[in-house]
Amino acid sequence: NGNAGFQQVLERLESDPVCQRLSLKSFLILPFQRITRLKLLLQNILKRTRPGSEEEVQATQAYDALEKLIKDCNENVQLMKSTEELIYLSQKIEFECKIFPLISQSRRLVKCGELTALDFNTLSPKWKVTTRPIYLHLFNDCLLLSRPKE
Repeated sequence: NGNAGFQQVLERLESDPVCQRLSLKSFLILPFQRITRLKLLLQNILKRTRPGSEEEVQATQAYDALEKLIKDCNENVQLMKSTEELIYLSQKIEFECKIFPLISQSRRLVKCGELTALDFNTLSPKWKVTTRPIYLHLFNDCLLLSRPKE
């Protein structure tokens, strides 16, 4: 989005009839869709092969290899999503000191959300309760508390 030249070239390519007006995302997703279709095709082949035949052994090996490939692809997609979440979060959060590197290969965001912190003022004659929003970011190795910038 930040590179205007790239955006122009991308728009020109996507409007080209050779690309059939498909977006770049379509071309990136297409290999994953084909892999899952191959899995369905191999399942049908396995249903129609004779049990104990050489064809069944080969189809089973191909199916197992394809399942491993799909599992690896899904794991890598999750890894990339997690890394993108960390990058987005590191752009939003401003640390008072740069001691804590948020982006790490082993760090994963497990859960995040907004909570309301209650502050009790015990100095006044009446107990005064004030609230303020805080955010919890639970990672696989630490818990980060943040608050919106005032």
